[in-house]
Amino acid sequence: MKTAIEERRINVNGLTTRYFSAGNDGLPLVLLHGDSASALDWSWVLPKLAATHQVYAPDFPGFGESAKPNREYSLEFFKQFLGDFLDALGIERAVLVGNSLGGQVSLRFALSHPEQVAALVLVDSSGLGYAVSPALSQLTVPLYGETAIAWCQTPLGAKQRSLLRTSLLFAHPSKVPDVWLEEQERMSQMPGFLKATVSSLRAQLNVFGQHQVLLDALPELQMPTLVVWGTDDLVLPKSHGQDAVSRLKQGQLALIPDCGHLPHVERPELFTEELSKFLAGVGF
Repeated sequence: MKTAIEERRINVNGLTTRYFSAGNDGLPLVLLHGDSASALDWSWVLPKLAATHQVYAPDFPGFGESAKPNREYSLEFFKQFLGDFLDALGIERAVLVGNSLGGQVSLRFALSHPEQVAALVLVDSSGLGYAVSPALSQLTVPLYGETAIAWCQTPLGAKQRSLLRTSLLFAHPSKVPDVWLEEQERMSQMPGFLKATVSSLRAQLNVFGQHQVLLDALPELQMPTLVVWGTDDLVLPKSHGQDAVSRLKQGQLALIPDCGHLPHVERPELFTEELSKFLAGVGF
């Protein structure tokens, strides 16, 4: 039977939020996308995960089809949004699965609200080391980011940005799904999207690399945690994931071979296999 995926909207503390929902059994899985992305990134794994769990995938404020207020997109803001989103849907306890920015937001939420996080899955997560691709850190330079926004909002600039992102985020750019490219190009021209992206990046990075690193806090986590990493990630090196697992009390590492920064898009079958194996192993 084909799993039905519903696109919904909900008011989260005054912000219109788009999210995808599927499934009706099992502990909820909440899937959180990365910077300059949307919940569409989870499309390639959502149906299979929904066969055994109730799955929710929201667009963060500033991204996708969610509201894009003119404000600072800090990590604290995203963490508060996650708590408000769970409250709005009446989710008392869930497995958090976060990629890149979504990983760091999930981690911060798990550290401050451990009673609400049954298990944690960090997918090529930010916040686990200082190194980061200069292609992202340079966007934090004053005026440079603003200049990039102006260009990438034009039709030609949006297309160029999408192609450049494929070479950064994927091990095999030529195999990127067309729908993913089209979504990137479309979002670039949305008012407020790129401004939110640069604001979010500046909350995490400076020209020297990541300045929000949470490695020393990892031993505090009590819940089972899976760290997933693409072996060919050009954004954040796999050594971040390896270092993180060594500090976790209940940590497991899954390296996805021949894969970049988005395993759930580039290697969805292997990603869902590793995630399902982890969840079965911890009894969810």
